[in-house]
Amino acid sequence: MERGTQRFDEARLREHVDTRLAEAGTSEASRQAAIRAMMHASLVGIDSHGVRLTGHYCRMLAGGRLNKSPQISVDHRAAGSAMVDGDDGMGHLAAYRAVEVGMELAQKAGVGAVGVRRSSHLGAAGAYAVAGAEAGFVTFVTTNTDSMVALYDGAQKFHGTNPLAFAAPVPGSRPWLLDMATSSIPLNRVLLHRSLDKPLPDGVAATPDGEPTSDPHAADMLLPLGGADFGFKGAALAGVATLFSALLTGTTLDPDFIPMYGTSDISTPRNMGHFVLVIDPEKYVGREAFATAIAAYLASLRSSPSREGGRVMAPGDREWEEMGRRRREGIPVDPETAAFLRL
Repeated sequence: MERGTQRFDEARLREHVDTRLAEAGTSEASRQAAIRAMMHASLVGIDSHGVRLTGHYCRMLAGGRLNKSPQISVDHRAAGSAMVDGDDGMGHLAAYRAVEVGMELAQKAGVGAVGVRRSSHLGAAGAYAVAGAEAGFVTFVTTNTDSMVALYDGAQKFHGTNPLAFAAPVPGSRPWLLDMATSSIPLNRVLLHRSLDKPLPDGVAATPDGEPTSDPHAADMLLPLGGADFGFKGAALAGVATLFSALLTGTTLDPDFIPMYGTSDISTPRNMGHFVLVIDPEKYVGREAFATAIAAYLASLRSSPSREGGRVMAPGDREWEEMGRRRREGIPVDPETAAFLRL
């Protein structure tokens, strides 16, 4: 943990986040959606997208970038497709609504493909994929974000960290979950290494002219997943996020975003897009057959031989173990966030 970090009980933390967002004037629906998504992130160990964002959201609500009482609307375009308008509110509410709409469509059409427009930062994309999986649906969620990642062999920031999140229901267990950024590391890793004056791993960041560097003080941008040698894969995957969340929805491209941080403009909405794809297993192999198949698949995966000292894990295993640990031991909160939340 970072120096000065303390651990707090989940219920207490949730209460303090609720209080600060309520003081900021956001609606009950927006507030509860934001808390749900941030607590997911804080519990599974994605601290950069957890409760530490409360202060940022409160500042954006006060500045006018975020609509405090958005009226979410849904435009059904076809049997399996719809668009959700987030009314420039907090992205969490629009994203959860998109998953709900996707499930409604999938129950009838087999798939529900839902675009979101006029939204904002949604936090950890996996929170929404899990929401669909916990209701019995295979769910994919993505969004594009403001530029901070170079292209392969590129010398400027182009894509955002552009997450791709997939989740699937597992009988008697938490969902199979993959929630990954398409950059090699998150930006907060660079900031942490700067504060510790500690070198970065090779192939994760670059200087302003695009040259890979392990010096956190010289790092100006992130490299795509795969680093200096195989970053073409991560750069292409980042483009997948942009394809779905911006191009299909008619929203903002990565280089055109008002930055999330470091700008004096906190009153102009960012028109962020997201994309949700929900699949009903019942309309394919059937729910019971799917449950049997994924249980057998995961049992085979976890029993696969590991190298000496290693452990074979399925996507989501680490997150659910971390959730259990944090529920027992408390959720770590950095000093600045603890002070803002009045913990």
